Amino acid sequence: MTLLASALPLETPAAFLGVSHSATGRLWRDRLDARGAARALAIAQRYQLPEMLARVLAGRDVELEAVEDFLDPTIRKLMPDPHTITQMEAAATRIAEAAISGEKVAIFGDYDVDGATSAALLAWHLRHCGLDPLIHIPDRIFEGYGPNVEAVRMLAGKGATLLVTVDCGSTSLEPVAEARRLGMSVVIIDHHQCGEELPEADALVNPNRLDDLSGLGHLAAVGLVLVTLVAVNRELRARDFWTSELPEPDLLGMLHHVALGTVADVAPLIGLNRAFVAKGLIAMRRRDHVGHTALMDVSRLNGPPEAWHLGFMLGPRINAGGRIGRADLGVRLLLEGDVSEAARIAAELDRLNTERRVIEQMAEAQAEAEALASLGLEDKGSVIVTASEGWHPGVVGLVASRLKEKFSRPAFAIALEPGGIGTGSGRSIGGVDLGKAVRQAVKGGLLMKGGGHAMAAGVTLRKDALAEFRAYMESALAHDVAQSRHVNELFIDGAVSARAVTPELVSTLNRAGPFGSGNPEPVMALPSHQLVYADEVGQAHLRVRFKSGDGALVNGIAFRSIGQKLGNALVANRGQPLHVAGSLAVDRWQGTERVQLRVLDVAVPDQGPPVIR
Repeated sequence: MTLLASALPLETPAAFLGVSHSATGRLWRDRLDARGAARALAIAQRYQLPEMLARVLAGRDVELEAVEDFLDPTIRKLMPDPHTITQMEAAATRIAEAAISGEKVAIFGDYDVDGATSAALLAWHLRHCGLDPLIHIPDRIFEGYGPNVEAVRMLAGKGATLLVTVDCGSTSLEPVAEARRLGMSVVIIDHHQCGEELPEADALVNPNRLDDLSGLGHLAAVGLVLVTLVAVNRELRARDFWTSELPEPDLLGMLHHVALGTVADVAPLIGLNRAFVAKGLIAMRRRDHVGHTALMDVSRLNGPPEAWHLGFMLGPRINAGGRIGRADLGVRLLLEGDVSEAARIAAELDRLNTERRVIEQMAEAQAEAEALASLGLEDKGSVIVTASEGWHPGVVGLVASRLKEKFSRPAFAIALEPGGIGTGSGRSIGGVDLGKAVRQAVKGGLLMKGGGHAMAAGVTLRKDALAEFRAYMESALAHDVAQSRHVNELFIDGAVSARAVTPELVSTLNRAGPFGSGNPEPVMALPSHQLVYADEVGQAHLRVRFKSGDGALVNGIAFRSIGQKLGNALVANRGQPLHVAGSLAVDRWQGTERVQLRVLDVAVPDQGPPVIR
């Protein structure tokens, strides 16, 4: 396994711990090159920080002068003037006018967590202004994504004079035209990629539209709604709307919503997003919001919430309503003020989430078999496109995500309806823009509709176009996929022994959080630790324990590893020394705290001479 220095080009750094081909086929790299290591040393010395925290900061390209701001990201410093976003002034003015005039406003959201939190945040603000907004979350199966003409007509029939779409609407040409024809004003607040042709709305606030120069394209929709409401508050302040009887609402008090939607939508935790999540987590820890508290309770969340809890525990339960239940359950929970009713809604979402897992596992097994057959023994193919009748449309995004993780390439899962129409989702890998390819497929007539981000996309197509769509995606993405998969690396932030793995170390590393997309969790390596225990637990997980040379133990878990390369390697090496790589988290159980290693990869140590790093 050791890649000897003499065999490497001079400019190529040596593999971390000599691991050039791990159990999962990855090359381990030190996240810091020589320049990064020098910066880490300078950070540690200037700010008197622990060496490992300094290494983590340097590994995330935090410059020496920016350390203090990174460790305490504040919304005040990072919030831009909202008017830097194209058409924001028009959007804020129109929403403010509706508040002043007491208009009937209709909010049209999306059925995912970002859509639910966006709709809840906007509805909360309008209610504070004295309005009673209509809220419509489309049914995933019967209506599909985004505004539709029938729903627009329904909302107009209920007296709505202003339609505000959140987390959708940027490609809804016909529904927006219909709303305007019916006399409604339309404001779109969205973050999905746009084409050149835009709906003729009164205002289309989207930092990803081609003529926007704000640099805020990383915001989730809920973050964008908050920025919009900052502009609305300013407009209403200028018009003397706020009084002692009706004070200006505290937007920062609603950061629970922004944190949840941002993390669940896998928006990069950089800049303003990172501040939103950092401060939103503090708000959630106060447990003063009825809906969020009910959600945390039903998720059996022990201890203070962290960013990964939002993505893996709270978010999926909100999503379950839109996937296989009532699409509006998430919004209703987030707007509910009664504790017992919130508990009832949260329990229903929890039940739906359990049901969703069963449905997902069945579809995932079928999709995996289809993917293996299409790739063949030679593992050929750049993109996986699976489709089947009988799959629930609400779980195809999750199935696509699992396929992407397992096969390390972009993947689609498509649910085929009896009428010959398929609706599906795609998930991508770094460096491969899926949304762009899907929009081109729509333009070329291969898809009935489609769109999304670089990393995720949705599609609707006819069954007879499936083979052509598969061939198109293969040719369109082959080059980028090959480039992305060429170097399969795991970046390591530092090496520690089991004795050093303590709650204090985790607390120290967490100062660089919150972690997620764009700000990856630190990955620690444990060199040559004996695997003294490995046993299956839960649904395809392995619980493990490692021992260092001085006898110290650390507990770990390898999620979803049974039957995978990582799980197979762990089972085969019981009792043997292994290099281990993973991230650290505090596991709270019955009032006690202990650190758990989330195992990402392992490698059998070389018996040859060590590589000098």
